[in-house]
Amino acid sequence: MPPTRDSGRRRPTQRPDTAPQLPCDQPGCNRWFRNLSGLTKHKRTTHLSFSHPHRSFPDHGELLGSSGEEDPVADTTPMLPEHAFDDYQAEVPLDPEHEDMRAEYVGSSGRLYRNYHPGLNARRCDARGQFLPANAPPPPRAEKALDDWTPYRNRLEFELADFLFTHAEMPARKIDTLLDIWAASLIGLGGQPLFTNHTDLYRVIDSTRVGDVKWDNFTIRYTGEEQGSERAPWMSDGYEVWYRDPREVIHGILASSEFTDKLDLVPYREYDVSSDQRRWQDFMSGDWAWAQADRILHDDPTTAGATLVPIILGSDKTTVSVATGQTDYYPLYLSIGNVRNTLCRAHRNAVVLIAFLAMPKTTREHANTPAFRKFKRQLFHSSLTRILSSISRPMKVPEVVLFGDNHYRRVIYSLAAYIADYEEQVLLSCIVRNWCPKCLGHRDNLDEGALRRSREHCDTIIEEFELRQAWDSYGIVGDVVPFTNDFPRADIHEMLSPDILHQLIKGGFKDHLVEWVERYLIHIHGRAEAEKILDEIDRRIAAVAPFTGLRRFPQGRHFKQWTGDDSKGLMKVYIAAIEGLVPKDMVRTFRAFLEFCYLVRRNVITEQTLTEIDGALRRFHLFREVFRNAGVIESFSLPRQHAMKHYHYLIRQFGAPNGLCSSITESKHIKAVKRPYRRTNRFQALGQILLINQRLDKLTAARADFAGRGMLNGTCLSQAFEVLGPGTDETHDQRHSIEECANAAGDSEERTASYEEESGEVIDDQMAVDAHVSLAHRYQRARARNVGALATELGVLDLAHLLRHFLQSQLYPNDSRDPEDIPYQECPVYEGRIRVYNSACSTFFAPSDLSGIHGMRREHIRSCPMWRNAGPRFDCIFIVTDPQAEGMRGLDVARVLCFFSFKYQGTFYPCAVIHWFDRVGEGPDEATGMWIVHPGYRTRNLRNIAVVHIDTIYRAAHLIPVYAMHNIDSRDIKPHCSYDMFHSFYVNKYADHHAFEIAF
Repeated sequence: MPPTRDSGRRRPTQRPDTAPQLPCDQPGCNRWFRNLSGLTKHKRTTHLSFSHPHRSFPDHGELLGSSGEEDPVADTTPMLPEHAFDDYQAEVPLDPEHEDMRAEYVGSSGRLYRNYHPGLNARRCDARGQFLPANAPPPPRAEKALDDWTPYRNRLEFELADFLFTHAEMPARKIDTLLDIWAASLIGLGGQPLFTNHTDLYRVIDSTRVGDVKWDNFTIRYTGEEQGSERAPWMSDGYEVWYRDPREVIHGILASSEFTDKLDLVPYREYDVSSDQRRWQDFMSGDWAWAQADRILHDDPTTAGATLVPIILGSDKTTVSVATGQTDYYPLYLSIGNVRNTLCRAHRNAVVLIAFLAMPKTTREHANTPAFRKFKRQLFHSSLTRILSSISRPMKVPEVVLFGDNHYRRVIYSLAAYIADYEEQVLLSCIVRNWCPKCLGHRDNLDEGALRRSREHCDTIIEEFELRQAWDSYGIVGDVVPFTNDFPRADIHEMLSPDILHQLIKGGFKDHLVEWVERYLIHIHGRAEAEKILDEIDRRIAAVAPFTGLRRFPQGRHFKQWTGDDSKGLMKVYIAAIEGLVPKDMVRTFRAFLEFCYLVRRNVITEQTLTEIDGALRRFHLFREVFRNAGVIESFSLPRQHAMKHYHYLIRQFGAPNGLCSSITESKHIKAVKRPYRRTNRFQALGQILLINQRLDKLTAARADFAGRGMLNGTCLSQAFEVLGPGTDETHDQRHSIEECANAAGDSEERTASYEEESGEVIDDQMAVDAHVSLAHRYQRARARNVGALATELGVLDLAHLLRHFLQSQLYPNDSRDPEDIPYQECPVYEGRIRVYNSACSTFFAPSDLSGIHGMRREHIRSCPMWRNAGPRFDCIFIVTDPQAEGMRGLDVARVLCFFSFKYQGTFYPCAVIHWFDRVGEGPDEATGMWIVHPGYRTRNLRNIAVVHIDTIYRAAHLIPVYAMHNIDSRDIKPHCSYDMFHSFYVNKYADHHAFEIAF
């Protein structure tokens, strides 16, 4: 039995109960305020105009914008550090009028500032490219009427087309059936359906003008010399490539009103005023963008004032059908570095499909010949050169482009980054497999310190050495020319970005570490005993309690086709499952590796984070030797594991790696290739896929256009009721009935979701607070209606006393006494009705996880006697008990027994009955890096129960049993009873990236 505790009282810190309602309208600011005076004070102190475009900066130590006269707001504005302008490069030739470096405070707290590049500073210009004053208004836009739904007749027509084609993905025959039934229902009313048939629907979509970048194609044939007397079949074939003009695609992204305030147009360096540390986040915050701007200006000083648009590419083969024959496609995607990471990860249209590359095939006889392998490589690079040819000239001479804010700017392009897995990187960089595409480390010892590869170095090696020597000594395929050699300032070795999904999650974790553990167990225990241990690991993983976003493995890990989500799900629970079954150093190896993965996945990376990344990598290299010492593996010269050494440098170059991960292109495969393929008739499917993508792009662009004009506020139904006006009591009842049906449909849809996997929701709302918890919309009518009945239902006989102590703390917050020290007879009494809820909703700022464009994420906290007919579910939570402390020292863990609400003296109180958990020790477990907790008890072995306001709840917490401390047969343990069967738990900081950032 866990030890009892007498002095285990905690006073949760409650957030204010009034939610901020007034947002700051400054671009990029996410602050919200409760009243107008707070908003006005914020604008006066935070959003100051530090400098004028035509004003020279003072000395570095002076406040920006200050002069000989006294500044009335200078005392309320934080001073920039002395090195705020140290990044300015005086030797770069600039227009004297714009030699100033612009710096400004950013963010909601005024604790961050940025230095912006002084040369490529995105000056506005007219349609002829002539620069305009900074305060010049944009040219008049051809305004469209608010009822102009062209080519649709009204909102209903657009919403129906978008629903049927984008969301329902309804086949043509079913569309015809639906419209036929609709027409029959309207005959008696004299009406007509919105569309006649699917042909009419497709015609209207195809006539949409916005978002229309047409597909084109070209064919490449082999033109080299024939080898031998017999001509190989592949030499006679033509290889067709379908593509869209990347220049037009980029123009569409820049001109989109959806991205107007979500683009970084100027390279910048961001610093924290308090710690004086640099921060890396989006692509334009990296050193690459700044150095590229310097280089462009050095080569051509007349480019000053232009806008740098870094081009990001990504490609990867994907299989759409296996059962009916291997059907593969080779999509190529494009994005730009000006788009912020949260927008790319939120599955918006910032990542665009621009081509389907050719995949040459031939007979088995010729498939492995050197000539065919060389042809496939050169076909790939030649195709990329042809596809990107339209942006070659604007990479040297800026062109004038219209942006979403209706201003023109001079734009110059650069090939910046390429998202690819290792096999694709080998092809792109023209190196030999098992060598590193980023450095010159020898394939037999990749981790030995080596210089970085470069275009100039490779060209020199090819020029000075024979092809065989270049292959053997440097890992260079010298008879293939990379596509980047056809473009200015482009270096494929520099462009290759870090790939968290394939290098770390699928590679280092699943293919290496998990596999090595299995080899170790077989090597030490023999196969028969090892199989028993592996079964025990599987049972431990299957017994883990459910949690939002946690993938279940009810039948273990032994399935053939692993996805990235499978590997991510296993990472969250594996370290606790193997603890006690393998040596401690193996557990420490996993801890170091996981910490490295979670650190590099953060949305914002600081200099301190880089130090922690380096430390985790050193510990990983140290502890992984346990596998070599045990005879499991002979060498650690593994390209994907070796890539970890380059993350520090690449973060400095490109910003946070989560904006360049192949998981972005993998998710795009589903939307742009796999789902459209399933909508085809499988005959010459590529042409149908192209048409489907074109229609999807048109609908997306049309929605963005209509939303930008404020035409999509509310729903079709709410808009119809608004047009009708207040109406009668009968129409009011009708509206209420429809809303009730809609809520019921939503609840029904939620219950049909898979028990094995419950996903969180991405929220596109702006951040008002770091976290907010609210009760479910509906209370449970079949559960307790008063305090006494609830006490009986929960088995908490002193619930009435606990509620009185809760009211004492709420009504007298300034009372210095602990409410539990006050006799309950002196506390307020409540004996009225209550409402019980099965869940609460937590919305919090978690930009490192899958979230909305402002970094907000939502999850549900469950507390219900029956969850999806599998058993009860009572989730655990984090409660803020010390706002000044960091990590787990400021948080406590509790289990929610019930959510309920009541009104007392006119005030609404949303509450939770919780069971406190106690921490074990003064810090996290040394081997796993996770804190250990156990259920808390008072004297006489009574559970430590309390009633708390839900504003004290931060978010859900996930606990994993400390299996090594329990002698319990895990065969019969189900996930829903995990918290009841064990008495010691790890606080799972690997449950998601936000948990990793707070539960340290």
